[in-house]
This record gives sequence, structure tokens and C-alpha cells, in this order.
Amino acid sequence: MRWKVALLSASDKGARGEREDTSAQVIRELVEEELGGDIIDYRVVPDEQDEIRAALIEMADYYQADLILTTGGIGLGFRDVTPEATLMVADRVVPGLAEAMRAAAVAKSRTNVLFRGLCAIRGRTLIVNLPGEPKGVNDHLMPVMDLLPEALAQVSGPKKETRV
Repeated sequence: MRWKVALLSASDKGARGEREDTSAQVIRELVEEELGGDIIDYRVVPDEQDEIRAALIEMADYYQADLILTTGGIGLGFRDVTPEATLMVADRVVPGLAEAMRAAAVAKSRTNVLFRGLCAIRGRTLIVNLPGEPKGVNDHLMPVMDLLPEALAQVSGPKKETRV
């Protein structure tokens, strides 16, 4: 089974076309090579709660992504609102996954303790917040990559069979 993965980048400069989203390529490679998934939607939005929230809802509910990976907006800055937007659309949180990501990343750099990203579930979609830079993506996502197939299988639950 190939997982349907959506990628959402929260970046004011990226949304204005002033910065290339280099973390998206890292995620695309990890999703395809390590997870066995396909990117079904990708977009860049400004660091605005309403826009992040609307994109998450559309990706989960309309595109029915199994996994949404967000990048950016997880720091301590005033405009870093991705975790708050994620909480607004979440049915449940998955604290252990975010804790494992943070612990592994902190072992590489103490400043990763400032990572505010979280993991949550909306319906049958797992949402994972990641940093906005490629190294941060790799440092946070790789330590839990082997857990994602099991997490996704549990979140997606049994699929309904359709009869003809």
C-alpha cells in the first residue's frame, strides 16, 4: 500500500515567492524512498492561522491524505503559529511521536528543545509538524520514520469495502 501524503509549508517569504522551499525536496525524497508514499498535494501558505487551518482541513477532508507533513512555523517567533492551527483542526493529539522527534533532535543540537511542533489526528489523517529547514526536517523526521507505517495503519483503521 502506498500512503497518500500532503505537504504544507508555512512561510511568509515562501508564499510571496521570496524564498525557495528547500525542505519540500527533502520531504519528497524521504516520503518516496523511506515511507513508500506519494505526494498528492503540496502548497505554500503564509504564517497565518486561518490559512494553515484551511489548508489542513482541505488536505485531510477533501484530498483524504493519510499523512500531512507541515514545515515551518514551529519556532518561538510571534508569527510561528503552525502548532496552534494544527490543534484547531485536530480531533486528538499524539504526544509520544512529537516527544520522540524532539528527543532525537535534541541529541544533535540542544536548540531543538525549542521545537514546538506537534503530531495530531484529524479523522483518518495523521498530521506531523516539522521545522522549515532541510536539516531540521531530517533531524526530526528520520528518527520516527520507521514508526510512521504503524501509526498510519492505526489511524486509517479498517477500510470500508464497496460492493458492486
